[in-house]
Parts: sequence; C-alpha cells; structure tokens
Amino acid sequence: MTTADDGTLSADRYEPAEDAGPTYPRIRQVVLDTTDARGLAEFYRELFGLTYRPGDEPPATGAPDPRGADWLVLRGPGVGLAFQQVDTLPASTWPDDGVPQQLHLDTTVPDATELARQHERALALGATLLLDRTDDPDDPDEPLYVYADPAGHPFCVFVG
Repeated sequence: MTTADDGTLSADRYEPAEDAGPTYPRIRQVVLDTTDARGLAEFYRELFGLTYRPGDEPPATGAPDPRGADWLVLRGPGVGLAFQQVDTLPASTWPDDGVPQQLHLDTTVPDATELARQHERALALGATLLLDRTDDPDDPDEPLYVYADPAGHPFCVFVG
C-alpha cells in the first residue's frame, strides 16, 4: 500500500473519475466457512488454478499452520475466495430439504468437451456430484453439473 499526499491509502482501492457518477462497493472475495480451512483452500486452489495471498501459503511439512486454522485467501483473475475456520458446519442437503445451499458458486466453461474434462477434475479433487444435467431434454442449451465441495458447499460448472 502507498499513502497519497492527502494521507489516503491508494493500493487496491477503486478510484473513479470525479464525473463517473455513483460509486459502488466491489466484490473482493467470497468467504466460505469450513471446518478445514487449509483443506478447502487447497481444493479450490487446484480446481480454479488460484494462488495464495502472500503469507497464506502452506507451511513446510510438519510445521505449524496457524493461518490454516483461522483465515486463508486465494487470488486469481476476478473475485477471490477466502476460507474462514469454524468449529462446526452443517453441510447443505440440497437438493433435499433440511439444510439449504445458502450460497453457491457458479462457474463456466466454453464447451461440452471442457465441461467433461472439468467434471473429471472436480471429482478427482474430492467434489461430490449432486446433480448431472448434461443430457436434460428440457434445457439442452445449458448442460451443467452441480457438486458439493469437500466441506459440503454446492457449486456449479456449466457451459456458458
């Protein structure tokens, strides 16, 4: 971060032109609660090709991981993901009643070939398939898969 002459911080700040009209908050990251912050961060790091915020990288094997027991941030193009350690977290039971999704991530790929490739990757990384809508005759233009991540949060991968 740098400090401008007027004392304001300028790094990572959105500074619109004076005549740009109203300003709005920008989404910096989506935060996921989890009982295993490091494990879930690693899942999404591999799935989306993200990188850790400096200082949040995994420690050497066998070394303590205080950040992994509290709060971790992943960055990449677009919105980042953060992981907040909690003691307990009921997994979503979607599509069944009980525990709703509360939040889910929508992700896209360019075509059906890439959808199939990412499907295999998600499963290999530990995702659980919740819904396969790749051959839905009612919506052939938007094939998709819905998964649960290792902590139970739903996420979608679809052609779009």
